[in-house]
Amino acid sequence: MKYEGIITINVSRKHDFIEVAIIDQGKGIAKEKLDNIGKHFYTTKENGTGLGLMISNHIIEEHGGSLSLESEEGKGTTVQISLPTCSHIKATQN
Repeated sequence: MKYEGIITINVSRKHDFIEVAIIDQGKGIAKEKLDNIGKHFYTTKENGTGLGLMISNHIIEEHGGSLSLESEEGKGTTVQISLPTCSHIKATQN
């Protein structure tokens, strides 16, 4: 979002995972662009490198989590991050 709107952050626990949802009221992302987000060197920013989301996703996955994006033009975007709790990590290591 460039100027006005609300960003909502919801945090919840589902089983052995912490779910973080970041929801904005921005302009949304077109379907054709959404399919490319997170790919190496893909950016819509003038001075972007196209590596930020890809690296963030890699870090989240290395910690046993996941990242997903949902967006609709004119309605905004939701980023969903899921990370395991310590109890989940200990259970999978045994």
